Amino acid sequence: MAFRALFAKKTLTRVSAFAPVSASLDRCLGSSLRQGRAFTVASLPDLAYDYGALEPVISGEIMRLHHQKHHQSYVTNYNNALEQLDAAIAKGDASAVVRLQSAIKFNGGGHINHTIFWQNLKPVNEGGGESPHSSLGWAIDADFGSLEALMQKINAEGAALQGSGWVWLALDETSKKLSVETTANQDPLVTKGATLIPLLGIDVWEHAYYLQYQNVRPEYLKNIWKVMNWKYASQVYEKATA
Repeated sequence: MAFRALFAKKTLTRVSAFAPVSASLDRCLGSSLRQGRAFTVASLPDLAYDYGALEPVISGEIMRLHHQKHHQSYVTNYNNALEQLDAAIAKGDASAVVRLQSAIKFNGGGHINHTIFWQNLKPVNEGGGESPHSSLGWAIDADFGSLEALMQKINAEGAALQGSGWVWLALDETSKKLSVETTANQDPLVTKGATLIPLLGIDVWEHAYYLQYQNVRPEYLKNIWKVMNWKYASQVYEKATA
């Protein structure tokens, strides 16, 4: 199955009175309320593989719950927050506009992060786990010494992250350097730096692994590399460095 668009246009029946409160959130969420324009709502993307296709690394039950329940809830709550924001803007209710920013950031971030995560994964029989080659492989060697060293660093930082969050392989589009970053909760990578592009993101919320790995997050991090879609990461890297 192919991915549907992350967001779909929805026409406002009234003209918004204000631009978005935060330009950074606008860039982060890929959405906006602009004067006299449509705003953007999210939709749950299809997966490019069946729920059980990543077994035994990630169980089909986890994938189904993670996609249908957790990701769907972020989509639903994000769209609801946008509707409320539209109403608050129309009323000129600045307090409500400010209050809604956290819900938009959290749920919009959850939608963005999970959409990247699904693309970061690939069944073993379709190339999942195959090492990156060409330009991304060379960049990893240059910035981390080896692929193994990078994986160890990501695993260590992901395991050490307190509470819920994400660990990322990032590209700085200005310096063209790779880095490992972590974000808390559902903060998308852009909240760590406006020039950071996510190549790989690993969900370390308990809902991503607990049913299978219980509280042993390091084991989940160790195994997930067996289904990592390095081809996707390479495509993003090559486009960003072209």
